[in-house]
Amino acid sequence: MRLRYQYRLCPNAARRQALARAFGCARVVFNDGLRARTEAREAGLPYRRLRKAQQALSRKVKGSNNRKKAVVGVARAHARAADARRDLAHKLSAALIRDNQAVYVENLSVRGLARTRLAGSVHDAGWSAFVAMLEYKAARYGRTFARIDRWFPSSKLCSACGAVAGSMPLSVRSWTCPCGADHDRDVNAAINVLAAGRADRRNACGDPVRPPLAVARVGEAGSHRGAA
Repeated sequence: MRLRYQYRLCPNAARRQALARAFGCARVVFNDGLRARTEAREAGLPYRRLRKAQQALSRKVKGSNNRKKAVVGVARAHARAADARRDLAHKLSAALIRDNQAVYVENLSVRGLARTRLAGSVHDAGWSAFVAMLEYKAARYGRTFARIDRWFPSSKLCSACGAVAGSMPLSVRSWTCPCGADHDRDVNAAINVLAAGRADRRNACGDPVRPPLAVARVGEAGSHRGAA
């Protein structure tokens, strides 16, 4: 028998403000790729079959023939889920290349991310394979594609004035620059990646490079929105 519980949480004013910063509608609005992937995963039959196969395996007695059969079933379900993930990556990459003349991506350290608490999400997303699809499809259809250096401070760089904030852990989803600009972390990073890609493109064509980054004064950048 399985039990299900429902809880209603009543956050105070400070907690509501923190929740609004972390789960604001901005992340849902701009991150269309994440929305498409999430919907495909939640509605995808291969993922439901994989969950059921894993649940069935957990109930089998170790060493039994039924458990051996369940192990084979889980392996097959994993293969189907991988095929579904690959198909989704092809569709998303084709749509991005078809609808845009230029695509710029950060050259993330996938190996490094795989050693963090995001390991499961990183492996499931298949980032390296997805970027490879973008690259060869861009070449095929005559689109511009470029990788931005992994050390480029896309999240900490103010897209308004060029100042670079100090240390900024992932828990900081929004911040205010000393120049007065308020930033959503991911939207600001996307703007900076686009600007860096365009600047590198102009530099490759012989135009002047983008101006050097300015370092924000200690203690002024990286503050939370609404902080005193």
